[in-house]
Amino acid sequence: MAGGPQAAIDALDRIAYLLERTREPAYRVKAFRRASAVVADLDPAELDQRLRDGTLQELPGIGAVTAGVITQATAGETPAYLAKLEEAAGTLVEGGTTLRAALRGDLHTHSDWSDGGSPIEEMARTARRLGHDYVALTDHSPRLTVANGLTPERLRTQLDIVAKLNERFAEEADAGEAAPFRILTGIEVDILEDGSLDQEPELLAELDVVVASVHSKLRMPSADMTPRMVAAIANPNMDVLGHCTGRLVVGRGRPESAFEHEIVFEACRQFGVAVEVNSRPERLDPPRRLLSLAVEMGCVFSIDTDAHAPGQLEWQVYGCVRAEECGVPADRVVNTRTADELLASFA
Repeated sequence: MAGGPQAAIDALDRIAYLLERTREPAYRVKAFRRASAVVADLDPAELDQRLRDGTLQELPGIGAVTAGVITQATAGETPAYLAKLEEAAGTLVEGGTTLRAALRGDLHTHSDWSDGGSPIEEMARTARRLGHDYVALTDHSPRLTVANGLTPERLRTQLDIVAKLNERFAEEADAGEAAPFRILTGIEVDILEDGSLDQEPELLAELDVVVASVHSKLRMPSADMTPRMVAAIANPNMDVLGHCTGRLVVGRGRPESAFEHEIVFEACRQFGVAVEVNSRPERLDPPRRLLSLAVEMGCVFSIDTDAHAPGQLEWQVYGCVRAEECGVPADRVVNTRTADELLASFA
């Protein structure tokens, strides 16, 4: 491999990506992304001097492992740490390939504007490299303060940034005579206890994609949770019902929220709201029995990653495996449609 500072940055970023892809602890990922940022901000002459003097670890954010990666990459070698990860990075899961090949986009992703770990542009360019035509940016809404949810003012600022990025993607497509990649504007909005959505209705109406999810009072009795969810589904601004049971299946786990499944799925069918097949390995929501029920009831679906980092954008295949196992037809998965077809159906 070619050496120099850019080689070090690329190696550190690739390591972080592979760690994200396999659900390694966040602190490990952050160590490599932080080291990448340090190298990017460092004058090349200072980097050369520190490499000669062996003083890389005197820099904040550079430890023994990241210093080793930087040293090997700048010398034109493939870092041993990266080589080990690449060797282990096989297929995430067997199956799901047919449905995954039909997907054109991902409708649930997060950036560092809320609780994601990477900038909007990096998430978008990664989605494009994975073969998508579009990706929806769905950072959290204001009520979820623990996730740095977006106030109306911050969301409007984000919309301006997305517009500028889409202009840049269009210019790049013109130069290469290709169809432009597109970031769809969006939000993952909280379903509040009364079933209302946690953002200004006029602002929600401007967005391309509104994923609505329950994040609070998850143990609410079914008699209260069911009308709460149905009221949200009936909201004309809602497009996708996110991780409907709220369960977690790793670590200490979290049980499914209780609600009348037939009533909620029938509401989704009647109001044209897609039931999300959430692909995060710790969620895999809805469970197979409920996914099969939603298929039987005629719902449409959106297979999404709920990615909070670039490496997690590969997780769609987990949802595709479950969807194929439960008989989800490709023509009832909304993100197999083109961006224009998708937005027309949501409108």
